[in-house]
Amino acid sequence: MQFRLSGEVSEGGKGAMRILQGAVMAALMMGAGTGLASAQIGAGAPMQLPSPGRGGAGFPSDGRQPDDPLPRIQDQLAKSRNSERQKRLVADTDRLLALVEDLKRQIEDPGGQPADVTKKAEEIERLAKSVKERMKG
Repeated sequence: MQFRLSGEVSEGGKGAMRILQGAVMAALMMGAGTGLASAQIGAGAPMQLPSPGRGGAGFPSDGRQPDDPLPRIQDQLAKSRNSERQKRLVADTDRLLALVEDLKRQIEDPGGQPADVTKKAEEIERLAKSVKERMKG
């Protein structure tokens, strides 16, 4: 076979070049097929592709799909829970204020019952403890 400087093969070598190309392609295909088959048979498990959770091309490193709506939904749920928690705290604080004002009136009333005052104070204590715990968490 004669090669020219331009990389072309002379007329006599074209047939040989095609045979060589065919042989190289066949060897590559057989080698790739044999390697895949031996990997599957020899290892006892199918060949594994890189998982998306390992930061492969186009995948976040935490295992999510690129367009995963999970973080957005989690954020919305957290905002909703915080809003509901805030509303409950405001309502309980308003109720606590009303109970304290009522207790103050009962204490200032000379004819008030001590049992009613004690019951009201215990209710205020429970509600205050509940509000305090919810404010922490």
